[in-house]
Amino acid sequence: MQIIEVIDNKGANEFLDVAREIYVNDTEWVCPLDNDIRAVFDPKVNTYFNHGEACRWILKNNGQLIGRIAAFINEKKADYEDKRIGGLGFFECIEDEDAAKLLFDTAVAWLKERRINTIDGPINFGENDQYWGLLVEGFSSPSYGMAYNPPYYQKFFENYGFKVKMEQMTNKFYLKEGLSPRFVKIANYIMERKPSISTERFDPKRIDKYAEDFLYIYNAAWAEFENFTPIKKEYVLETFKQMKPVLDPNLVQFAYVNGEPASFVLSLPDVNQIFKRFKGKLNLINKIRFVLLKRKKMIDRVRVVVMGTHPKFQGIGLESVVTYKSFEYCFNETPLNEVELSWVGDFNDKMIAIHKGLGAVPSKKHITYRLELN
Repeated sequence: MQIIEVIDNKGANEFLDVAREIYVNDTEWVCPLDNDIRAVFDPKVNTYFNHGEACRWILKNNGQLIGRIAAFINEKKADYEDKRIGGLGFFECIEDEDAAKLLFDTAVAWLKERRINTIDGPINFGENDQYWGLLVEGFSSPSYGMAYNPPYYQKFFENYGFKVKMEQMTNKFYLKEGLSPRFVKIANYIMERKPSISTERFDPKRIDKYAEDFLYIYNAAWAEFENFTPIKKEYVLETFKQMKPVLDPNLVQFAYVNGEPASFVLSLPDVNQIFKRFKGKLNLINKIRFVLLKRKKMIDRVRVVVMGTHPKFQGIGLESVVTYKSFEYCFNETPLNEVELSWVGDFNDKMIAIHKGLGAVPSKKHITYRLELN
């Protein structure tokens, strides 16, 4: 077996092709868009390179692609208490433990050279809303941005010494079965009895304003969690711009209390239901196909990507208000039916309670592992 660092376009293309080799007979897999994966490792696109670095490798056997892995360091989050934390991800491998070990050994060695003593994986070189965690339950077609892998990857990670850091649950429900009566009652009560609360849908023409509102809520809402680093407006603007081709403004709802940004929900139609046909290629022809297929209303699943409420306004049910506004629109004006609530960490009791209140049931589980090198 030969492990090769990605240093040129040929290697970058082979890094993408590894996945196509691994999943050639897997009917559930949806190939991520090549451009999306390239962007993760492009310093001109991924702002994490401003305070970090990444490296990729591919693994071959007799010239055949059999595996890949990436390692990265985010210096803004690397040093935490007595730990220096790095990450690995984008792991793919044939069902061969020696091959998996070689990939892990290579990434670990690179991280050790940079004084890393704790490794999380599989994670993304970016925020945790995409390509984060190892799928261990619910091996059905992934929604856009959600990690998918064969079941045998779990033994690779655990046999190498990775331990569970956190579990990430994805729950779902179907709009056509009706929303939880209790949830609807709470949402209507809040909107009727509290005139200080107003809602707005995302307006692409006022992207700067909503980026600031998102930032204000998000950074405050997540500040309590371990090793959180505030995101910047540039990152939010870039994320909104990347989402523009698939974003439905009615699925991004904000709540305000006396005009102050208080809560939001960001959902996306599951474009993977169309992208599955493209095999990772979003060229001009497929862009035209996408527009035509989208008009045929072939998408019936929506993914709730992220929700947040400013600590000042938690406990008054704003999450019910913004999700109700989104789901009301989905039910009345779109063919959307399945709602995927992804993913909520086992540490997030508040969000778990919201999922239960919506009447959602478990559909998938991902695990983020941690390897202590000491």
